Amino acid sequence: MRTQNFNPQNYRRRSIRESLCSAVAIVSVFVFAVLSAEVKAQQQPYFVDGYHGGVYGHYPLEWKTRFIVDQMEQHPEWRISLEIEPETWDSVAVHTPVDYRRMQELVKSPRVEFTNPTYAQPYCYNISGESLIRQFQYGIRKIREHFPDVEHLTYAVEEPCFTSSLPQILSQLGYKYASLKCPNTCWGGYAAPFGGETVNWIGPDGSSILTSPRYAAEELQKGSVWQTTAWGNHADYLKACREAGIEHVVGMCFQDAGWKNGPWLGYGENVRGGSKYVTWREYFEMLGIERGEQDYHFTQEDIRPALMWGSQVMQRIGRQVRRSENIIPQAEKMATMAAILSPDYTAPQATIDEAWRTLMLAQHHDSWIVPYNGLHRRGTWADWIREWTRSADRNAMEVIQSAQNEIAGTTAQTNNTAILRVWNTQPFARCEVVRVALPREWRGYEVEVQDSEGNRFGAFLGRGNLVFEAQVPAFGYTTYRLIRTDRRAERRRDVEQSTTIENDLYRIVVDAEKGGVIRELICKQTGENWVDSESAGWGELKGYFLSQRKFRSSTETPAKVTTGRWGEIGEWMMIEGEISSHPFTQFIVMYKNSPVIDVELRIDWQEDEAIGEFRQRNAWSTNRRACYDDRYKLNLLFPLSFGDATLDKNAPFDVCRSQLENTHFGKWDEIKHNIILHWVDVAERGENNRSLALMTDHTTSYSFGEGEPLGLNVQYSGAGLWGKKYTITEATRINYALVPHRGNWDEAEIEQIRALRAEPLLSSLHEEAAMDSASLMELSDNGYELVAAYPVEEGIVVRLYNAAADEKPQQLTLGFEAEKVEQIDLNGKTTDQIEVKSRKGKSSFNVQMPRFGFRTYVIYKK
Repeated sequence: MRTQNFNPQNYRRRSIRESLCSAVAIVSVFVFAVLSAEVKAQQQPYFVDGYHGGVYGHYPLEWKTRFIVDQMEQHPEWRISLEIEPETWDSVAVHTPVDYRRMQELVKSPRVEFTNPTYAQPYCYNISGESLIRQFQYGIRKIREHFPDVEHLTYAVEEPCFTSSLPQILSQLGYKYASLKCPNTCWGGYAAPFGGETVNWIGPDGSSILTSPRYAAEELQKGSVWQTTAWGNHADYLKACREAGIEHVVGMCFQDAGWKNGPWLGYGENVRGGSKYVTWREYFEMLGIERGEQDYHFTQEDIRPALMWGSQVMQRIGRQVRRSENIIPQAEKMATMAAILSPDYTAPQATIDEAWRTLMLAQHHDSWIVPYNGLHRRGTWADWIREWTRSADRNAMEVIQSAQNEIAGTTAQTNNTAILRVWNTQPFARCEVVRVALPREWRGYEVEVQDSEGNRFGAFLGRGNLVFEAQVPAFGYTTYRLIRTDRRAERRRDVEQSTTIENDLYRIVVDAEKGGVIRELICKQTGENWVDSESAGWGELKGYFLSQRKFRSSTETPAKVTTGRWGEIGEWMMIEGEISSHPFTQFIVMYKNSPVIDVELRIDWQEDEAIGEFRQRNAWSTNRRACYDDRYKLNLLFPLSFGDATLDKNAPFDVCRSQLENTHFGKWDEIKHNIILHWVDVAERGENNRSLALMTDHTTSYSFGEGEPLGLNVQYSGAGLWGKKYTITEATRINYALVPHRGNWDEAEIEQIRALRAEPLLSSLHEEAAMDSASLMELSDNGYELVAAYPVEEGIVVRLYNAAADEKPQQLTLGFEAEKVEQIDLNGKTTDQIEVKSRKGKSSFNVQMPRFGFRTYVIYKK
């Protein structure tokens, strides 16, 4: 065995080398550990868990609150977001008071966040903008009754409860964040995919809110018809997001409050994907940013909803909700007039609040997606909606009548003379037809109408109503005297068998042999025809009748056409036809000098008919659904004489220019936005610029596309979500209107026409009242709307909306003197002091806002 001679120099070199290697190894391990920690931090997935439901949706009162608190105590790493109907806590406090007090303590922790305070969790896109504001305001008020210290900073929902104007509403409520995800409950639709980790959600008015979108990498779940891939933080979702460059991936699921589940992804060391539970607020605050990675100009067509549009139950719900949405703000405006004109008047706030409450419940998303489901073991959602809206209407009418009597005195009884007050709740002077319900004792006698100077007005008597054209100042009233004569009214029958009616602007000609379709709508100024001469005509009813396996049309059977006149007020036409042996009636009215053509449609079904694309056998989990493609439903068709056109449609505090090639889809993963809230407007491109606005009395769907006429969905009958049969059980009744015009919707004041139709002139009869008139509020520009006015203890609140004007200042003139005016946000916080000019008992001030913006003011009366 050879031995190496010891060399101290070699030993020293080796020791230094080994020491260096050891040092490098130690440093490498440290660097690797740091880098690994950074990589791990970058790849840490997050998950927002929580509960969705409530006492009207799902929330078992006996055990749910206790279960939530117990689970939070057992799993300290867990975080929850609560999307619970605010009224639920009233019931919890009564049924389980001990658990209620435990919940009151729990919500003080940062581990809990309330993310949707709306009173009844509406879909948002299908109701009026003012209704949506009240949903938030009443809901926040109710939550703070139970949890006074709760902050509302993030809007997040389990169902597709979105609309384009939410950034403006949320910002004025103090919100900082929003989410456009609804990963586990997409039965009724979903938001479009866009962007990465964060975006700046930009509303139509320019408002912005930091938002977690439905990522472009967040796909619809394969094999599902209700989920996106973000519902469970599975490996494929996390991988897709990381490959898309998303550093802080977040998933989400608000569990149904009826489920008995704790942490959705597991707990302790067994949380799926190593996910970390966070609230939305914690997630955004962890990111530590104020602006998103890119701007997202989210339009109404980025909401992709699909409900049972055209079914009779949806039509009834839509019409009932629309009627209440219109009358409650009008009642508040009448209360405002009374508060201005009668210093001792106190608005019946409890009655107003109850009207809003029952309307808001009727706007619940379950009202629209599961109308046939049972509710509280006492009827279906549809049954409750009927009762809720009836209650809302009764309460609103009570407020209206009490305000009218406060201003004008006791309601008239049976004298031969009466004072008629005609009320205008819009901030513009109006010259319109008004209908007055006469006392029973007056019916059958001629009635004279006189103004304060003794001038007589032409009036028409029909069906117990007096009909005449009234001139009423802006946001005020005018007064007429009615005199019942001793002359018996002649039974006027200005009726003839004609196929033409007209007013000063247009002439309509129908084809009786083709089911009464409109073959000509002629503009008298130019002689142009708006109807496509090569088509069947306007107003054709057409749909696919499954029992016959073919399309049927109202043009297949001749119609009886009757026309008549209401004195000098207007002309009408009644078309009585058939569609596949089912009688229908269309009643068309044209008033003097009005561009609006009103139509009432009634179809008297003789039996249930299956109408749609095909008979759905498996309606639970199939991607293709019979209830989607509107072309096969029964439609009213309006083929236009111009081809190249744009389409605009209104939405809550918005008007959207459609970018769709067509509205047609047949599968859940291909949903398109085809919703008509109040109106759609088709405008010809080019110099002629002919246009047609189609208005409806309920939220529903429309169809349109290249080579396809504009269609209004009238009837679907067949299988819906979860296999429920949506059948025909009664006559179909809807109202719609046509507004032919030139130029775009804003040039034709389509939004103002909608607002005026929502609040028709009101009338009341009184024994004694001054023969005077008054204007209490007037706007200088027709592009602005008075969406709300209501009295408060310190004055009156008015909310203005810039529907169609530019950003230049406009003037609001008051018919009384104001001490001061403040601009406030939706929480009631003062944001600006407004300069007021006063002269001779009147005041005025300037208002300014971007198009589609709204502003709220408190006016303090001297």
